[in-house]
Amino acid sequence: MNLLFLFLNFCRIGLFSVGGGLAILPFLFEIADNLSGINASGWLTRELIGNMLAVAQSLPGPIGANLSSYAGYVYMGIPGAYTAALALSVPSIIVILIVARTLEAFKESLTLKNLFSGLRPAAAGLLSAAGFGAISLSLWNAVPVHWYNFIKWKEALIFVLIFFLIVKFKKHPIIYIAAAGLIGVILQL
Repeated sequence: MNLLFLFLNFCRIGLFSVGGGLAILPFLFEIADNLSGINASGWLTRELIGNMLAVAQSLPGPIGANLSSYAGYVYMGIPGAYTAALALSVPSIIVILIVARTLEAFKESLTLKNLFSGLRPAAAGLLSAAGFGAISLSLWNAVPVHWYNFIKWKEALIFVLIFFLIVKFKKHPIIYIAAAGLIGVILQL
């Protein structure tokens, strides 16, 4: 029953997370926040999702597959990892097969063009929500002791520094990931 629960939830995530791997974050946050059966066992929290995101982004491969595998592993070990990764992929495979068979026949359709024009901002919205979720996990204290502790200042400095370096120098992301990890160890974050 637990693998079925995992499979159905990640199939739902795979079906509706338009826009790439980061688009699954809002769905993971929903699972962490809303499903009382999961929260009762405490297996998925917003903090864990933040850690999962850091690991998933530093590993090769699709972020969505890495996140789902990690979540499945935390939930049920290796069978959970395989189940979640497979379940995330199944809806995409089915939709791609259907779209590939029908897209050629309707490629000049105004309705189809309008559909894709509507999907692009939806994908941008999902990715923006995922980005905001990652920023809030990384930079803000949920329950600050003092008003000035609302922002995690060291983490915010790393964020600004890495953002500036990426925009200015456009080097490979692994350089920035390694640098941020090293800074985290030095600052004992």
